Amino acid sequence: MGTYIPHTDDELAGMLAFLGLSSMDELFAVVPEAVKLQHDLELADGVGEPDVLAQMESFGGRNRARNDRLVCFAGGGAYDHEIPSVTQALAGRSEFVTSYTPYQPEVAQGVLQAVFEFQTMVARIAGLPVSNASLYDGGSSAVEGVNLGVAATGRQTVWVSEGIHPHWRQMLATFAVGTGHRIVTVPLVDGVTAWPDGPDGGDESPGVVLVGYPNYLGCLEDLSTVRTLCDRTGALMVVGADPLAAGLLRSAGNWGADVMVGEGQVFGTSLGFGGPYLGLFACSSAHLRRLPGRLVGETVDVEDRVAYVTTLRAREQDIRREKATSNVCTNQTLMAVTAAVQLGWLGTSGLVEVATRCARATRYARDAVLAIDGVTPWADAPVLREFAVRLPRPADQVIERMADAGFLAGISLEGAVDGGGHGLLIAATERRTADQIDAYAAALAKAVA
Repeated sequence: MGTYIPHTDDELAGMLAFLGLSSMDELFAVVPEAVKLQHDLELADGVGEPDVLAQMESFGGRNRARNDRLVCFAGGGAYDHEIPSVTQALAGRSEFVTSYTPYQPEVAQGVLQAVFEFQTMVARIAGLPVSNASLYDGGSSAVEGVNLGVAATGRQTVWVSEGIHPHWRQMLATFAVGTGHRIVTVPLVDGVTAWPDGPDGGDESPGVVLVGYPNYLGCLEDLSTVRTLCDRTGALMVVGADPLAAGLLRSAGNWGADVMVGEGQVFGTSLGFGGPYLGLFACSSAHLRRLPGRLVGETVDVEDRVAYVTTLRAREQDIRREKATSNVCTNQTLMAVTAAVQLGWLGTSGLVEVATRCARATRYARDAVLAIDGVTPWADAPVLREFAVRLPRPADQVIERMADAGFLAGISLEGAVDGGGHGLLIAATERRTADQIDAYAAALAKAVA
């Protein structure tokens, strides 16, 4: 054992003597035999650094990702948006790259100010008065939104639209094992959520209703229906919003949402095999004290100069455990600063322009794809940046063929929605040109034939 752990035989013997044990086997006797490794580790002999690097490069070369060789039409929560040089240059400055998360008292004022501005912009996008300093990703934000709603209403039942990202729903199910939340998935019909009538308040009513805007299939939900449902049942309305959609659509807060959660990758963070990304969280003033994570506020110092400070930290490491509302321990400072730079660069008119270009590209791509024999729309609901179609053959086969043709074709709906094996989710951002879309449609026609 000493070969693989940093302790000497004498140190191990001293530990065992202190514990009154005779062997390491006795130390681990509480571990069931069925889960113990019953043989030595099968490790190859060591090799030199150049050989290791060459092997890792060969592994990396097997990845087929969004780069100069593959044109990206995949979305589903992570999108190929333009990242201007100014965003990379400013967010990549050493003051931000090397900064720690902003709960240490000695954190730089510049970092705190950048996070404060991030919060301000997220709150405006959400149409809600308060935003936190970010969370790990969109899924963790959804979990925290549900936790807040259950705590506020005192009811454990959570209605979750099937149009919520499947990964988010898996995270909610995992957390529910420990929290006791009762997750009820409400199905989609023709691309939008078919909300049940349900009881009017009481223990059987939902404490939280979680809906996507747009939803995972790219379809726009009628949030006025959700608001009416929440008013009738006394549930909190939590909206999993695409923040880019704020360039064209009414904000979640404008629809009456109590909480907005979302994924902030669209603002300056490049695609990276799933992360690290950026969780967005905003809520109404009534729930300020239940805000997860931390909040940066603006004040003045003893010399009456503007200063920034962490104003709220409702986690169990900072306050009495029984008063804690969340155990989330950090935030995505670097990605939050990146998003603040990107949003500051875009401004209101820039956000509108990007959203409009995405909508136009999506409309053009949808028309081109649906002109292919055998390809039919998954739903007729309006869409913004992505859309789902049914293919005449399994989507996984088509995706592989399209990769060989130079495209990331989209995301298979297998496992995401009922009967999704032949479903393909396609996204078109402002980066997609008419020529690329035409070439994509031509390749797709061959791939489904």
